[in-house]
Amino acid sequence: MLCPSCKDVNLSMTDRQGIEIDYCPSCRGIWLDRGELDRLIERAERTAPAPAHKSDYPPPPRGHHRDDHAHHGHRPRHRKSLLGELFDF
Repeated sequence: MLCPSCKDVNLSMTDRQGIEIDYCPSCRGIWLDRGELDRLIERAERTAPAPAHKSDYPPPPRGHHRDDHAHHGHRPRHRKSLLGELFDF
């Protein structure tokens, strides 16, 4: 099948966690068949962590700013979301 955007590039297919995803290797557009978006949303909702509240974290030590690590070239690592993992190709 040809990419709906590029018009002259064949779509590639990959299977991510049991969901078939068609994507264009040129423009990196993603197309899902009927029902696949619903399955992705359901799966993302099951794996999403509960939102954290500021009160869940202890206050930073005195004299320490929460963003100090960014000034030293270090950034905290965040786990990719389910959708980020699925669409990382």
